[in-house]
Amino acid sequence: MRKLFAVLAIMLLALPAFAADTIKIGEIATVTGDFAAYGVAEVEAVKMAVSEINAKGGVLGKKLEIVMYDCRTRNEDMVNAARRLVQQDKVVAVIGPSGSGLCIAASPVFNQGKVPHIGTLPTNPNVTVDERGKVKPYNFRICFLDPYQGKILAVFAAQDLKAKKAAILYDVSSDYSHGLREFFTKSFKAAGGTIVADEGHRGEDVDFRAQLTKIKLSNPDVLVLPTMGKCTPLSVKQAREMGIDVPIIGGDGYGDFMWEITGKEAMKNTFWVSHVAKEDPALKDFFAKYKRQAGTECQEFMNAVMAYDSVYWLADAIKRANSTDPVKVRDALEKTKDLQLMHTKLTMDEFHNPKDKDGFILEAKDGKAVFYKKIRPND
Repeated sequence: MRKLFAVLAIMLLALPAFAADTIKIGEIATVTGDFAAYGVAEVEAVKMAVSEINAKGGVLGKKLEIVMYDCRTRNEDMVNAARRLVQQDKVVAVIGPSGSGLCIAASPVFNQGKVPHIGTLPTNPNVTVDERGKVKPYNFRICFLDPYQGKILAVFAAQDLKAKKAAILYDVSSDYSHGLREFFTKSFKAAGGTIVADEGHRGEDVDFRAQLTKIKLSNPDVLVLPTMGKCTPLSVKQAREMGIDVPIIGGDGYGDFMWEITGKEAMKNTFWVSHVAKEDPALKDFFAKYKRQAGTECQEFMNAVMAYDSVYWLADAIKRANSTDPVKVRDALEKTKDLQLMHTKLTMDEFHNPKDKDGFILEAKDGKAVFYKKIRPND
């Protein structure tokens, strides 16, 4: 806890000094821990969006003030940060992080405190609905869900890769991984495919050779990695070292940090689901501004884009609510319809999820992920 608050203090010192009459928005990011690369990108993107909005006069005549916490990719720190933001900092709403398990863990805090929360990339269905399928009033997300990207992966494997047999290596400790595995399996079987190996590991594991030995013996047409964090590139690297040369596919856990672990050769013939395509002309100015601000290329671009647009979505909701009352802001978020953001036109469905978003397949090529195809499996 002391480390958590110390990080907060350091972050707050780095923020511009505002007058007392500001609109406080909370942000929780994975600045350290296994998802650190994702969190750093989100922090930079949120700072950029807030700076732009404030330069244009803010919202309702007030400047936005971001109160940031690092949850260190740990559920207990996520819950503590959520409590601090809701109970002590009295924020209007909270943005981030990207991890499904983290958002699910803190969900009761936001709903009991009646403060809206926007997840940047948490794709598990239970982020916005409970076990009975009832919507959680104060939880929202700006990304599509695991059932959707699981179907994207399955359709791509069956139709584009002509795969009949799939092997899965997943993280048993991750809500995200469980969900994506489940929905891929369901859709792949519906497409006529067979799961020939289904091997699990824990997120902190670094050696997957025992599982990969069984996978190699199953002779799959495709290897599916419904994971995120360092275990994903380690799995790719070890699979290639063991002679598993079939296509490898995975969800939106892809990050440019993976190349440092795998090297270029191992990443060949791998494909990943994405919420955005970096080559999208609508994103060109964003990436240029990000580089000027951060002093480096925007590597974890999915996280950065979602965090940036989350700020603009929230600012729009505050304007439409004409209030900083969290309950009224929640109502405005729920009623979002045809809001043009940088990466998409956003409409909320009855379960607080975006409607009809395109998915993208990225191919790992020459040290980066490049656009391969746009895909909407319900078409």
